[in-house]
Amino acid sequence: MNTIEVIKNWIDKESEVLDLGCGDGEIISILSKEWGSRVLGVEINQDDINKCIQSGLNVIHQNIDEGLGNFSDNSFDVVIMSQTIQVLREPKKALQEVTRIGNESIVTIPNFGYWTTRINLLLSGKMPVTGTLPNTWHDTDNIHLCTIKDFENLCSECGINIREKCFFNKFGKESVLAKVVPNLFATTAMYKISK
Repeated sequence: MNTIEVIKNWIDKESEVLDLGCGDGEIISILSKEWGSRVLGVEINQDDINKCIQSGLNVIHQNIDEGLGNFSDNSFDVVIMSQTIQVLREPKKALQEVTRIGNESIVTIPNFGYWTTRINLLLSGKMPVTGTLPNTWHDTDNIHLCTIKDFENLCSECGINIREKCFFNKFGKESVLAKVVPNLFATTAMYKISK
């Protein structure tokens, strides 16, 4: 399965979904059209907001780092934060907020502990540029690099339950190696979490 298939498996049809850092709206578009979900996107990039609006998607302009106090507790069935937490100033606070706002949350992270990333850093002595980390260190949005172990430890520290998890290889598919030793062989991890 790929990431969107896993998301659809983890979300009931016709759920109310908030997507934080929705980008161009790919996920909420699929959930709206194929799953009948009532969706709202939150995005800071104006070009992405315009794409969402042109696609007929509900989206608001908001900086997640400035807080999510405009959303009440348990106001959505599911909150999605896909490939967003590592670009935020306060990922711990954001994680606490998504679990406050949603009955369940789905968080997807890039794994900076992936074996080729480790080898590139070891051999070159420089921050790696890879398919999943395509920008140089000075031109990346990623400000909080973490591994799968780091993320799971943060969830434990915050009293957040990991209800399900899925690990993907560099092709965006589940694999045996990624499942058995995810911190080394998964490029991306997806978690279904709740308080």
